[in-house]
Amino acid sequence: MPQLFTRSTNTLARLSIAIVILLLGLGGWLLLELNRSPFVTQAFVAREQPVQFSHKHHVGDDGIDCRYCHTTVETAASAGMPATKTCMNCHSQLFANSPYLEIVRESWRTGQPIKWTRVHDLPDFAYFNHSIHVNKGVGCATCHGQVDQMPLMWNTASLQMEWCLECHRNPDKVLRPNSEITNMEWPKNLDKSKYPNGWDQAKEGPALAKEYNIQPTRVLESCSTCHR
Repeated sequence: MPQLFTRSTNTLARLSIAIVILLLGLGGWLLLELNRSPFVTQAFVAREQPVQFSHKHHVGDDGIDCRYCHTTVETAASAGMPATKTCMNCHSQLFANSPYLEIVRESWRTGQPIKWTRVHDLPDFAYFNHSIHVNKGVGCATCHGQVDQMPLMWNTASLQMEWCLECHRNPDKVLRPNSEITNMEWPKNLDKSKYPNGWDQAKEGPALAKEYNIQPTRVLESCSTCHR
C-alpha cells in the first residue's frame, strides 16, 4: 500500500497540537484576566447616590472621622450606615435650605431612611466582620482606598477571594497601630512625635501581629474562616 502522508506530516501534527494547547492556555488566561478586570468587578467605577454626598469634602476637607458616620465599625460585623439624624446634626444649620439636601430633609420629616447605593457588596456566602479587622490593625484605606480623595465612592479592589487571601497569607504587610486606623495616608503622614524613627513595616508588622494575636496563616486560609 502506498504511503499516504509524508514525513513532514508528523511535524505538522505535532505543531498543530502545540498550537491548540497554546491557544487553550491563552484562552484560559484571558478569561481569568477578564474575571479580575473592572468590567467584571466594577472596581474604580464611581457609584451615583440619591444625595450628592462627597467623602472628599466630608473626610478630606472637613476632617470628619470615619467612625462618626459608621458608628458600629469597631463593634459589629457591619460598619453601619449613618442615620438621617447624623446628617441633620450638621445640616439642620449648615446648608439647611439647599435643594441638594431635600432628600435628607424629607427623610428626617417622614422617618423613611435614605436608599443609598451600595458600593462594597460581598456575596452572601462570604462572611466579613468589620470589627475583627479594625481591632486587629487593618486600616479603613487598606480595603476602601483613600476615601478622602473620592467625590463619589468606588471600589479600589476586586473584592474577590484571591484579593482577600493575599492579606490573609501575609497580614504583617498591612497592619498598623489601632490609633491610625482611620488615617487615610498612613504611614505617609505619621505623627513624628509618636514615631520619631519613622515606620518600618517589615519590622513593625510582625510585632503588631504578635500584639494583636493574629491567627496563624493556616487558620486565616481555612475555608471556614470566610465561608460559614
